[in-house]
Amino acid sequence: MDSLGSLLLGNIPVMIMMLVGVGLLVFEMYIPGFGVPGISGIALLVLGFVLLQPTLAQGLVLFAILAAILCVALSICLYSASKGRLSRSKLVLNDVAVPAESAGNSDMNYFIGREGVTHTPLRPAGIGEFDGVKLNVVSDGEFIALGKPIRVQSVEGNRIVVREIRKQE
Repeated sequence: MDSLGSLLLGNIPVMIMMLVGVGLLVFEMYIPGFGVPGISGIALLVLGFVLLQPTLAQGLVLFAILAAILCVALSICLYSASKGRLSRSKLVLNDVAVPAESAGNSDMNYFIGREGVTHTPLRPAGIGEFDGVKLNVVSDGEFIALGKPIRVQSVEGNRIVVREIRKQE
């Protein structure tokens, strides 16, 4: 470990170059995409390793230290993006993610109990038409021929379950 310290202290300009590379990689974590700062940071780190010419043991220790620094920086960045200052910035899109159960069902629940006709035969899946709107529907297990009257029984996510309307209903 003493030889690693002397290696680092003897090459201050190379260490500054590697720290700038780490800084550029951390900066890249906060901006979207993979661009010039990330590529420049990786290039500076690789060039720093080449110029230092450490032994295998020194190189592994130095790599572990740099990886630990980047992991800590990434965890801080992710925390900031989810709950910290970065989450309130315009870089993070908070309004995009909506739970599936709240997004998918609410609009289709309108069709529960509606009556329509089959636009294609249901074997058990096909197309039904309700008030001029064609929807992909699934029968509750039985074959329903073309042009038969149907009623929406339930909506499960984006799956619309229908049943044929018989004369006695």
